[in-house]
Amino acid sequence: MLLFPMADYTHIVDLDNEIQAQRLSGVLDEREIPHRVVTRYDTVYAGIFQTQHGWGYLEAPHEYTDEIRELLVDLTADADDSHNDV
Repeated sequence: MLLFPMADYTHIVDLDNEIQAQRLSGVLDEREIPHRVVTRYDTVYAGIFQTQHGWGYLEAPHEYTDEIRELLVDLTADADDSHNDV
């Protein structure tokens, strides 16, 4: 597994909710892509930043940007398809 210092991580994508974050993180773990999920929730401000800026975001080394964005599009499309089957 490749190791990258946290300083080399960059903002890749915004995440809509915890479920989306968990699904994407699981796929990245399987592919051994280094990443970090960051929530914008702050207990001091009772989550006001999540309301204004979204649930959170994913950081990773820059060279994985395209692959991660494609994976998120695929996961989002899969979720949309499963709602249409009902």
